Amino acid sequence: MIRDDQELRVTQQRIASFEGLLAQLRVTARPDEFPAVAGGYRFEIERMQAEVLDYLTRHASEPLPAGAHVAT
Repeated sequence: MIRDDQELRVTQQRIASFEGLLAQLRVTARPDEFPAVAGGYRFEIERMQAEVLDYLTRHASEPLPAGAHVAT
C-alpha cells in the first residue's frame, strides 16, 4: 500500500523500470520462454498500478485505510 507521495514516486519508477525490462525481453527472450518470463513482470506491473490508482483516487485529506501503517 502506498502511504505517501514519496512511495508513489518510487512505485511509479519501479513500474517504468519493469516496463523497460519487458520491452527488452520482447526482443531478446526466446519466443518459447517469453510468455513465462513476461507473465511475472506483467503481474507485478498490474499490482503496482492498482496501488497507484488506489492512492491517487483517495483524497489527500482521507485517512489511510485500517491496517495501514505509516513509517515514522
